[in-house]
Amino acid sequence: MNNLDLLSIGDASIDVFMTPTESETLCQIDTKECFIAFSYGDKIPVKNLEFSVGGNAANNAVGTTRLGVKTGLVLTLGDDSIGNMIVEKLKAEGVDMTFVIAQPSTSSNYSTVINYSGERTIFTYHAPRSYEFPVALPVTAWVYLTSMGESFRAFYNHFIDWLKKNPTIKLAFNPGTWQLRAGIPGIGDVLSLTHLFFVNREEAEKLSGFGDSQGKEKELLLAVSKLGPKLVIVTDGANGSFITDGQKFVKAGVLPVDAYERTGAGDAFGSGALAALIKGKSMEEALIWGTLNSASVIGFVGPQRGLIKEAEIPEWMERYKSSGVSVEQI
Repeated sequence: MNNLDLLSIGDASIDVFMTPTESETLCQIDTKECFIAFSYGDKIPVKNLEFSVGGNAANNAVGTTRLGVKTGLVLTLGDDSIGNMIVEKLKAEGVDMTFVIAQPSTSSNYSTVINYSGERTIFTYHAPRSYEFPVALPVTAWVYLTSMGESFRAFYNHFIDWLKKNPTIKLAFNPGTWQLRAGIPGIGDVLSLTHLFFVNREEAEKLSGFGDSQGKEKELLLAVSKLGPKLVIVTDGANGSFITDGQKFVKAGVLPVDAYERTGAGDAFGSGALAALIKGKSMEEALIWGTLNSASVIGFVGPQRGLIKEAEIPEWMERYKSSGVSVEQI
């Protein structure tokens, strides 16, 4: 397809969700650390078991597609039954899979998610592979670049060259674990080409070297902006989200909902905010769309079942307005 609005680049996986019936939580109050404890060497009964396609790029592609954005997925899968399952599930969602590569003699990514008291602990397997850059990619208005495994750098080199040859493309960047571990030396060249940058508060503090930013959100946003991106969005869980273009600073509160399972909340926020901006919405509306999408997702098991459809946005907007949650400049 050459009429795509967005290419989503990263990884996909099959996620298995388990809710155990026998476990204990051990928390250290002073360090805010909590641990789930199981009896060693025991068989642990599971209350329920569910399967879902996951992975940051796949979640973004489904989320933006449901919100009316024509999205294609760029990723490298294993040549196995899991890879085939991922392709079929995403095709059924209307995601364009033209640029998905099945790498021979490799396996696909897999995660096991333990759901306990509304929070999730994830055991994730990133299959060792070399990410392949497609021979010919269409020039789209936007590209969303997100989490990849440890061997991401060679792909990034090709991607940066391609992006420089196509300067009209707006890049939205949401780095994953390995990219964040690489720090500015590993992703600084991508940040310099980034239009929209997504991070949570802790990631923003570490990347910018800002340190504790409580009560200093405006200063934190500015510190991240100095790394190169034109727009910065920082999410902070129950404390809401923040956005800046370097001149204007906006905060949005969260919609009060009961969380059943939180996997994919960040990806849902990202796809909602990005879809809003692609559709020409304001920075304020982008935060609201992201907040609504995230609030919907955490009411279901898995990262995709609760993703909002474009036709549902007016109803959710009314719900947001009636909740009294504020969107304000800071």
